[in-house]
Amino acid sequence: MARFPLRRRRRRPSITRLLRQLPNLFRLVVDLIRDPRVPGFDRALFAAIVAYVISPFDLIPDWMGVFGLTDDFYLVGLGLKRLVNSAGPDILLEYWRGSPKTLGYIVESIERVGSALPRRIRSALRGTVFGR
Repeated sequence: MARFPLRRRRRRPSITRLLRQLPNLFRLVVDLIRDPRVPGFDRALFAAIVAYVISPFDLIPDWMGVFGLTDDFYLVGLGLKRLVNSAGPDILLEYWRGSPKTLGYIVESIERVGSALPRRIRSALRGTVFGR
């Protein structure tokens, strides 16, 4: 009987493993916001996004179910992506305490949440964060 080598699947971290990285992500964001090497506009923008998410005023009210929370998560994801991109790999690796791949998956997963939003809302939020 011939044996065929098993194909290795590219494994993505499970949701549980990603959730375990939330303390590392929180610490990374705090460190990036404090670091003067990260552009001030990007730090202020992320802080404004967090203030928006915490505030009772929303583009899509939270009482609207999934959509109400999705816009908040999507905005946080976009702000996080901008903050991470502006920091650059050297600063990220200096502060990140987990695997670099895991950080990539976290940012990718947070931004992917926005796919549940209607295209016009995604475009408006994206334009707000990235100025497009």
